[in-house]
Amino acid sequence: MSAIVAIVGRPNVGKSTLFNRMIQRREAIVDAVSGVTRDRHYGKSDWNGKEFSVIDTGGYILGSDDVFEKEIDKQVELAVDEADAIIFMVDVESGVTGMDEDVAKLLRRVDKPVFLAVNKVDNAKRAEDAVEFYSLGLGEYYNLSSINGSGTGELLDALVKVLPDKEYIENELPRFAVVGRPNAGKSSFINALIGEERYIVTDIAGTTRDSIDTKYNRFGFEFNLVDTAGIRRKAKVKEDLEFYSVMRSVRAIEHCDVCLLVLDATRGFDGQVENIFWLAHRNHKGIVILVNKWDLVEDKETNTMKQFTQKIKEAIEPFTDVPILFISVLTKQRIFKAIETAVEVYKNRSKKIVTRKFNDIMLPIIENYGPPAYKGKYVKIKFCTQLPTPYPQFAFFCNLPQYVREPYKRYLENKIRENFDFTGVPITIFMRKK
Repeated sequence: MSAIVAIVGRPNVGKSTLFNRMIQRREAIVDAVSGVTRDRHYGKSDWNGKEFSVIDTGGYILGSDDVFEKEIDKQVELAVDEADAIIFMVDVESGVTGMDEDVAKLLRRVDKPVFLAVNKVDNAKRAEDAVEFYSLGLGEYYNLSSINGSGTGELLDALVKVLPDKEYIENELPRFAVVGRPNAGKSSFINALIGEERYIVTDIAGTTRDSIDTKYNRFGFEFNLVDTAGIRRKAKVKEDLEFYSVMRSVRAIEHCDVCLLVLDATRGFDGQVENIFWLAHRNHKGIVILVNKWDLVEDKETNTMKQFTQKIKEAIEPFTDVPILFISVLTKQRIFKAIETAVEVYKNRSKKIVTRKFNDIMLPIIENYGPPAYKGKYVKIKFCTQLPTPYPQFAFFCNLPQYVREPYKRYLENKIRENFDFTGVPITIFMRKK
């Protein structure tokens, strides 16, 4: 589990540049899977050994400044609700603006750490000009230039000192997060499971405002169910939809073991659902895809389900070893099967393979396939083991780890999946020098 940092501020102050600089520190995590569509506004960062998630709120505002004026209060309030710390970015070139003052007014009322970052300070004259930002009443500020990186170190040093330590806790009840687009049937799914109208269910997208935990203890299963908040969507404001969904989903996904990704069969596996899927994948969470409202799909034929499944698998390549269930929360069709599957995925995620057994199975497979050769060099893998982490990560020790490319890592992953059940769980493979 890692802390969440949100970058807020008006348009064109350099939020995205700072965001890109921060997430590049852990390219291995950000780009863990080659060839998948990335959400440009959410990433992992690491500074001084502390890992955290970063959200660039500005990336979700695509409209005019007028739209932003209406939306910025909501953006900042949501960032304050969901993040553990906030970076408020301003621009020394334009000085203190009315919009900056509005944001500062909101941030002065919160009891979370706020870091005022004055951007584009790249000479002594601008450093003098930055003094006027004291007038925002947020105390000390950090001069930086997000384009060339100067000053970002001091900001990040101060930031990681205040971030909470969120260590993995053994023996806690498993946490299953119910995630997905608004109005896909998440709250109805939980109501159907627990057998009571715990959540208000309406046809208005985004009735749920906060993530709520429900302890579930029936039919031999015990775990916490987390319902992610939906969003309220103003008829004419398109810009906020993705931002709210992703922000709420990030928080729920960070704090769970398995994600039950609920999608509306009548809408399909669209871009927003795909984003949430990759959020869960990037956070190494177990995933079960639940296709809800299957009873509403018209003109079903014998192979309609098969075709639908195939479309989802094409969208989530190369990580296709994921359970896909077709459910109806209205008729309670297969909803308990969904929970059984989530429990199995949870067990797969916490599975530990004895090193000797792992080597006995994997080394002959590697030998039979033949060593990978790059630039005339032959890679010899001598030993492999599962790492002691809360989710499946494997290290393969060899003579030339730098020559091992993604296709071979995928081959190793496929062989691990063929011999050990890791359905629904992302696997990470490291090549190490032996």
